[in-house]
Amino acid sequence: MKKVLLLLTIALCTQVVSAQKYSTKNGKLAFEASVPLFEDVNAKDSNNVTVLDAATGSIASVSSVSNFKFTVKLMEEHFNESYAETAKYPKTTFKGKIVNFKLSDLTSTAKKYTIEGTLNFHGTDRPVKSVATVTLKDGKITVTGSFKARPADYKVTIPKMMTKKIAEEVDVTYNFTLVKQ
Repeated sequence: MKKVLLLLTIALCTQVVSAQKYSTKNGKLAFEASVPLFEDVNAKDSNNVTVLDAATGSIASVSSVSNFKFTVKLMEEHFNESYAETAKYPKTTFKGKIVNFKLSDLTSTAKKYTIEGTLNFHGTDRPVKSVATVTLKDGKITVTGSFKARPADYKVTIPKMMTKKIAEEVDVTYNFTLVKQ
């Protein structure tokens, strides 16, 4: 009887925990590395996978770096081959926490939170801090925000002849609409 009770307790706890998970397979990430007077350097990924544990505020995301699409195909090719080296570093990940997150505090009115965690890009881990806007509407949690990243911090080598054409700080934006699993 004790074994049955223990198994039932474990099963119920697993359901409660999984009931607190929200996710998306088509989160949106974008980056802008343009400088004035030169061609726009920006890309978008609409296939980011993000999971939020609403019980703890833990959040994690992963993107295939080759999913970032540029308006100029040649720029995309150079990004994948020379800068991001996607054959060697195919994914970028983020693992962190939404500070002081409480699902019960969310409404359709935007609430600001700080997200802190570690971004891995180009095989390098770096701490990231971002202010995010979070809402809950129609059972979906939307998380939007931005942060800045420096290619040099991620050991991305930019050829000398390109340094004036690519921003030293890249603006990264994200928009995730998460649904209950």
